[in-house]
Amino acid sequence: MKQYNAKKILNIALAGHGGCGKTSVAESMIYLAKASERLGNIADGNTVLDYDSEEIKRQTSILTSVAPIEWKNTKINIIDTPGLFDFEGGVAEGMRAADSALIVVSGKDGVNVGTEKAVKAATKAGLTKIFFVNGLCDESARFYRVFESLKATFGPTVCPVVVPYIVDGQANTYVNLFDYKAYKYDTDGSVVQTPLPDMGDRLEGLREAIKEAVAETSEELLDKFIMGEEFTPEEIILGVSKGVKDGTICPVFCGDAHNTFAFDQLLNSLVWLAPTAADKGDEIAVDVDGEPVEISVNENAAAAAVVFKTVVDPFVGKLSYVKVVSGKVSADTPLVNMRTGTQERIGKVLTVRGKKQIETDYIGAGDIGAIPKLASVKTGDTLCSPLRKVVLEGIDYPVSSYTMAIYPVTKGDEDKVAQGLAKLSEEDPTIKYVTNHETHEMLISGLGEQHLDVVISKLKSKFNVEAVLKKQKIAYRETIRKKVSAQGRYKKQSGGHGQFGDVWIEFEPCESEGLEFAERVVGGAVPKNFFPAVEKGLRDSIKKGVLAGYPMVGIRATLYDGSYHPVDSSEMSFKTAASMAYKNGIPNASPTLLEPIGSLKVTLPDSNMGDVMGEVNKRRGRVLGMTPAEESGMQIVEGEVPMAEMDNFATYLRQVTQGRGSYEFAFARYEDAPANVAQKIIEKAKADAE
Repeated sequence: MKQYNAKKILNIALAGHGGCGKTSVAESMIYLAKASERLGNIADGNTVLDYDSEEIKRQTSILTSVAPIEWKNTKINIIDTPGLFDFEGGVAEGMRAADSALIVVSGKDGVNVGTEKAVKAATKAGLTKIFFVNGLCDESARFYRVFESLKATFGPTVCPVVVPYIVDGQANTYVNLFDYKAYKYDTDGSVVQTPLPDMGDRLEGLREAIKEAVAETSEELLDKFIMGEEFTPEEIILGVSKGVKDGTICPVFCGDAHNTFAFDQLLNSLVWLAPTAADKGDEIAVDVDGEPVEISVNENAAAAAVVFKTVVDPFVGKLSYVKVVSGKVSADTPLVNMRTGTQERIGKVLTVRGKKQIETDYIGAGDIGAIPKLASVKTGDTLCSPLRKVVLEGIDYPVSSYTMAIYPVTKGDEDKVAQGLAKLSEEDPTIKYVTNHETHEMLISGLGEQHLDVVISKLKSKFNVEAVLKKQKIAYRETIRKKVSAQGRYKKQSGGHGQFGDVWIEFEPCESEGLEFAERVVGGAVPKNFFPAVEKGLRDSIKKGVLAGYPMVGIRATLYDGSYHPVDSSEMSFKTAASMAYKNGIPNASPTLLEPIGSLKVTLPDSNMGDVMGEVNKRRGRVLGMTPAEESGMQIVEGEVPMAEMDNFATYLRQVTQGRGSYEFAFARYEDAPANVAQKIIEKAKADAE
């Protein structure tokens, strides 16, 4: 593939609801542009972009993938993003690299939650939005109903460009509303221009929708529209072009990806409608002093690129996908990783089409490519010239809130699991994992059940280690609520030197995170050199509480009396005596079980507030307040919920809000567990111990 200037490069992310046909749309574009010899089919597992073994097995996209094509002397970088909410991290990556979003909508199902989320993500990233209604050869498809739904949901900026003429449920003819021409398509791939069909008042209504959208692009055109004056053809074309590029118009195309119907019109229109990498303009980066600096899309400037995706293969190694914002990146370009401060050695640069890698001379400003074997580089890193050190905006990933414990099937494979997770989290930063040293569990967080299921599958297929997911253990605590005094007396005679230690200790509640040790011994009843041994005995003892064996917190222990033997007393005997005082005293100090409480912040639609607030109460939580979210029609509900009650909240929230809701949850403090809850936990702990 030849090199293209930024003025001839389009970076287009495909997004939309799961199952709407994004990958099929991409395959039609690739096939029509002759970048592939056959039209890939998801069911056959032979698509260019769904090449990962998990994607082929599940017949759905789980990773963002890239394929460049050439059309009308323009390079179009197609970035196919996943539609399932569990793989939303891929959407964030695709939007970071793109300049436009082609939002695919099912001609049968219409506007879905995934459509809304794709529009929201594109708007947040400042991208041009273009709709494509797919699957119109399906007899149950209803283009005009879907179009009205798009206008109702996203406003008058939605503008029809290509519409179908449907006869007996078949959409073989498509009308281009700009050139006012109709084209008939056949399954053998032939396209012929045909006279404009008689569509009654519908055609005029669609032309009116274009005028309405064009009127939104300038005050002058709006006045003309209000006065009922006709727009000239030039005004319509220029108005739509300007409106699409500045985001005030969202054009609507349509067709069928299974047989490439109307895809030539989509590609032709993208070339003159969609903003190029040069049109997208400059980015604002931050220099080494933290000051904002403008980075222009200029091949002759110092290089600056952002890593928007990473692929880790246990055999081939790491592949870092980059969007070059400025300059050129080649094998002889010195680049500094601004996160680590180290200079990266680049062996070669690649153009990537699905899994196919093609070596190229350089990746120019505005273009997308990949660099192999950058071991220390992560997704979101900025690679730039040492002559101009800047940090570009990274990637804003969704919060991973679905957490499970992960265990190897074979004991002793813990390190293998950890190493595999480390590699997978490089590839997908929404995979988080930590080791809870208290419960001795490795915890893994992701965006949902399916997300973690894919992680388990990949551990086996890529790293040959089997693992299972379990509900995570909760790190309870124990404490006391009453002040008591207790004696610990240890005496043992076994020939020669004996063992003797005698202590009186006062135990009382306090606010410490563990044990607070003090002494007020008078008259040398216990020599000072034994104080550390007494403290050590107590610190060892509080590791296991008397109720259920959980660590004890919030205890002040004061050594105030005791006795010793000048020959038989030792550090070991006083340490043992202290632990005996603990065992004698704590059961009488009103011991209680503490459970961890987390702070919950849920963002959800107004209509679901009652359901979620009821669910928080059902989970023994407290709703603390509600505030309107920045996004219209959304609310933020804040509360506190015991961590033990949150294991399937992510699944519940997704079901009740159809995927519109999200939440953040973090540990806040410990509180007394209710008696009935504490009793169950204590009984379970005793049963497990047996």
